[in-house]
Amino acid sequence: MKDGETMKRVKAACITQTLHFMLKEDYAHDYAVKMVQQEVQKYKEQLDRNKTKYKLLSEEVQDDGSVVIEIKKQYNTSPTGNYLD
Repeated sequence: MKDGETMKRVKAACITQTLHFMLKEDYAHDYAVKMVQQEVQKYKEQLDRNKTKYKLLSEEVQDDGSVVIEIKKQYNTSPTGNYLD
């Protein structure tokens, strides 16, 4: 650290994301919808497995069967403060 510089630390951090789980065009529609549903579930399970703190803000099934989720989640391993309250 140079003279006159101060230290800074992350006290709390979260990231908000909007994720669109899209249908694969190579598959029959019903199968593609099922695959998307499984992928969304797998994503949530991965967050739990990694012990990532998160709050699902919304989950919407689109007309075509794809799914859009909005999620607020822990950034790296930073403390979340009261972002997820």
